[in-house]
Amino acid sequence: MAKERLSVVVTRRLPEAVEARLSELFDTTLREDDTPMTREELSKAMKTTDVLVPTITDQIDAAMIAQAGDRLKLIANYGAGVDNIDVATARQRGVLVSNTPGVLTDDTADMTMGLILAVTRRMPEGLAAMQSGTWQGWAPTAFLGGRIAGRRLGILGMGRIGQAVARRAAAFGMQVHYHNRRRLRTEIEEALQATYWDSLDQMVARMDVLCVNCPSTPSTFHLMNARRLKLMKPDAVLVNTSRGEVVDENALTRMLRSGDIAGAGLDVYENGTDINPRLRELPNVVLLPHMGSATRESRLEMGEKVIINIKTFDDGHRPPDQVVPSML
Repeated sequence: MAKERLSVVVTRRLPEAVEARLSELFDTTLREDDTPMTREELSKAMKTTDVLVPTITDQIDAAMIAQAGDRLKLIANYGAGVDNIDVATARQRGVLVSNTPGVLTDDTADMTMGLILAVTRRMPEGLAAMQSGTWQGWAPTAFLGGRIAGRRLGILGMGRIGQAVARRAAAFGMQVHYHNRRRLRTEIEEALQATYWDSLDQMVARMDVLCVNCPSTPSTFHLMNARRLKLMKPDAVLVNTSRGEVVDENALTRMLRSGDIAGAGLDVYENGTDINPRLRELPNVVLLPHMGSATRESRLEMGEKVIINIKTFDDGHRPPDQVVPSML
């Protein structure tokens, strides 16, 4: 007798190849349009399926998990971060959680370097002048930015992405410094030519560029708060490609407006799409729509990891990318 196929609900449109493979392997319900599910739609899906495949835009809190019933067994997140899921409650209810780590490391690190260059070399101002037709030709003092070679880069969070940023920054001639929950092994520090700071405050006060690459957890919420932002040098810039909640966005906006910080490059925001309107108006800020991992290669590899996690679970084994509360 053939085994009954696992039921899977996907909350957003995924690359066609990923959707096709999911449909081949499982009893899969795909999203008709590329809009986020409402809370009611998510709750209904969790009650009627074995596996939910959400994305980082789907907030799955304790109340939703508690009401899911007994059918839901796996939440296979399409994304590396799991701060959108109450992992502890899921574990208590016997629901496994998996993610897709590692596949977006290089793409996000590339975008981080792109933002560092865009802010320090004033690329958006040049682009705006060209698009508006106001450029009158080359001038010795026009659009003067700063050279990044020789500058101190402070990396907040030295995981996969932080280390990938460090390698790229070293190739640009930057001096790499970092603060992390745990110090790296000596051989890794030497390979990255990275200097460790036990005190985040002391590192922040001495960096020319501060790069945020840590995950969003209760302990990292507003880690870059108003007090710590004020420690930054007036000619320093901040770049964030990790999670918006790590930085106090309103405090950052005030300091950018007053000239207490030279500039910022942001790909993530504290309140999702609800961005401080004053932040949008500043010429010394580069804003991107959370596109750090937006490459075709990354999205396909994320889908492959989701499929492997579900297939391994369906075969009676622990998903290779299972997330447990102690990891967070």
